[in-house]
Order: sequence, then structure tokens, then C-alpha cells
Amino acid sequence: MNIELIEKTKNFVKSELIHAEGGHDWFHTERVFNNALHIAKQENVNLEVVALASLLHDIADSKFHEGDETIGPKKASTFLIKNNVDSVVIEHVINIIKNMSFKNTFEKGFQFTSKEMEVVQDADRLDAIGAIGIARCFNYGGFKNRAIYNPEIKPNFNMSKDEYKNSKAPTINHFYEKLLLLKDQMNTKTGMQIASDRHNYMEEFLTRFYSEWNGKL
Repeated sequence: MNIELIEKTKNFVKSELIHAEGGHDWFHTERVFNNALHIAKQENVNLEVVALASLLHDIADSKFHEGDETIGPKKASTFLIKNNVDSVVIEHVINIIKNMSFKNTFEKGFQFTSKEMEVVQDADRLDAIGAIGIARCFNYGGFKNRAIYNPEIKPNFNMSKDEYKNSKAPTINHFYEKLLLLKDQMNTKTGMQIASDRHNYMEEFLTRFYSEWNGKL
């Protein structure tokens, strides 16, 4: 793995995300990067592809760019080309960035996959669950000025991709529409093991949340 390239990529991402929302900032990227390297130890993968994809996966998240899913891959590609990265590596990294998001699970038909993508996808999804996942979920809900919870608005389990991207539902609904589903969508053994513990923590949180909401002291 080209350490100089990885350091350049880290510095690029830090500068690009300096004003990012707290759940999708450099620290999120750093956690995903560390998760990915940890998972990759148990997998036969190209570490450079894993490292670059994990660092660049949220360089321009579509939810902060009016739903435009092309900006992130373009920014990542431009950076990698500028740094003379091998074209095969670039293509692999960009395919991971384009296809790893949870929102793509709403689409039918062929989607790109690779062992490297499975590692990066697990690493990203692990950061969406557990204590960090809960914090990120409510941080984003506050950022979008969403209600914390509304018992009259039920989770939607049959959303299209567009409905998911444009949802304005209370934050608690997101647990049921995404976060609690991730444990069973892990690709790697390591990801599954870590996800199981984080999933249990979220369930404990929700039990406590409803208890306090309903005045059970």
C-alpha cells in the first residue's frame, strides 16, 4: 500500500469535509477507514483499494448535494487521476463509492460487488449502528430539524429509493427503516460479530427511550 498516497488522500478529505455535518465529517471517514483496515486483516483483499475507497466514500455525500449522486465519484476520480493512481484501481474505487450506499438496496437488478466493497461497506455500516450510530442519527435529525419521535408517524418498510432519499420522518423511524436492518446485511464474519453487539445496544436504547417517553421513571 502506497503510504504517501494514503496520507495525501487523508489530507484531501480533511480539507474537503472541514465544514461537514458532524455525522458525515472527517471523523466519520477516519472511523470507517480504521474499521475497514481492521476487517481487511481477515479478508483476502487489495488493501490500497480498501483504504482509498473508505477514505473517499463520503467525499461528497449526495444528501448534502441536493440528491446528486455523481458529485462524489467525480471528485474522487479527479483526485486519484491527479495523483497518478493506476486506472484499474481508480475504476474499482469509484465502483465501490457508487454502489456501497444503503439506499442502493432499494434498487433491483445488477449492482457492482467485490470483496473490497464488502469490507468497506461493512466498515461504513458499523459506524451507522451502536453508540456512534445513535449519536450520528440524532445529529443528522437535528441538522434537518426533524422531530425526534412522533407515535402517529409509523416507519415505512416499503419505500422506494427516492422515497428513502426524500424522507422527512422522525429520527426514531430511521432505526426501523435502516439501522436495525444492518446487522443482517453484513458481508464479512468480522463485520457480523461487531454488528451483533452494536445492534443489541441499539435495541436496549430503544427500550429505554420508549420507557422514558411514556413516563416510566
